[in-house]
Amino acid sequence: MLSEKIKALAQQYAPEMIAVRHHLHAHPELSYQEFETAAFVQEKLRSWGIPFTTKATTGVVGIIEGKNPSSRIIALRGDMDALPIEEANDVPYKSTKPGIMHACGHDVHTTCLLGAAKILQETKADWEGTVKLIFQPGEERNPGGASLMIKDGALENPAPQGIIGLHVNPQLEVGKLSFRSGMVMASADEIYITVKSKGGHAAAPHLTVDTILVAAHIVTALQQVISRNNSPFSPSVLSICSIQGGHTTNVIPSEVKMMGTFRAMNEEWRFKAHELIRNIVEGTAKSMGAEVHLHIDVGYPTVHNNEALTTKAWDQAKLYMGDDKVEETELRMGAEDFGYYSQVIPGCFYRLGVMNKEKGITSGVHTPTFDIDESAIEIGMGMMAWLGASV
Repeated sequence: MLSEKIKALAQQYAPEMIAVRHHLHAHPELSYQEFETAAFVQEKLRSWGIPFTTKATTGVVGIIEGKNPSSRIIALRGDMDALPIEEANDVPYKSTKPGIMHACGHDVHTTCLLGAAKILQETKADWEGTVKLIFQPGEERNPGGASLMIKDGALENPAPQGIIGLHVNPQLEVGKLSFRSGMVMASADEIYITVKSKGGHAAAPHLTVDTILVAAHIVTALQQVISRNNSPFSPSVLSICSIQGGHTTNVIPSEVKMMGTFRAMNEEWRFKAHELIRNIVEGTAKSMGAEVHLHIDVGYPTVHNNEALTTKAWDQAKLYMGDDKVEETELRMGAEDFGYYSQVIPGCFYRLGVMNKEKGITSGVHTPTFDIDESAIEIGMGMMAWLGASV
């Protein structure tokens, strides 16, 4: 039985893959600088006899053909980049690069995909179709490595009928997975606003345009973008997270800068909201006599899990793990560049539990103490291999 064979191989190769994870964790690289990581991935694929090509400078795409290679083509995706965070963990595999850390689990994602590749290569006489292995750079930084991989042909020759990706979940206990159909994660756009006018003495505000007051009105007015324009059944968030202006108690500044984020689960509403934001920012500033510059940096799209693909993957996960080990993923307003893939072909993005409260492994992603219960690697690589062979 293929599932049992994959489980046995995952157990057999788990120590080797944990060592791979330690190597990757100790040698993190920032977005679009994953040269050592890409070379490491290529060396592993080469040693297992898996052909590959390079994409988007530091991306790697491998191909494994089973029986009847053209009958079914599925892609498996792992991201490789780290974050500009100083690691606080005291572990043997601690980052050797000051200020850089695998704080989002991409070392785990790459390891699980490598483990799945080794298993699929060894079992290719037991399953049908073709599996593409997509090791992508730059998930953590615009414009998103997924978008660059797509532009460079990662989803062509051959074209997969669907793509599957996993992400660690430090709020889900180790030994469990979670799936969700439809909306999964939000789009993410950055908002930059600069208010300018004639500053002056705080004791003579009538001789100035108070940029602080203008900024305050803009922040308040922006709250109506969602509350009075968006359907309450469509999750959306607009947060102004930084206001910088002035330097003392008695001078009205000539410039105030603001930064924030806008997130949505609906692409049509997303771009309608951009126009509403622009109208409110520019209209408020003009009505109060100030100049304003607005820039909306369009980021990652929503992650939408194709219902048919996700239902099949969810069912296969239950077969592999047992019903009690597979849960439903909660909606998240965080963003992921996997959304680019899911805009082009059917996608399924699921979660791998890595938390272990008894061992004190509970830190969230993007924190300097993030780590995982490494027994999750055996589960992660086995599940990726099983989905690659069965979905």
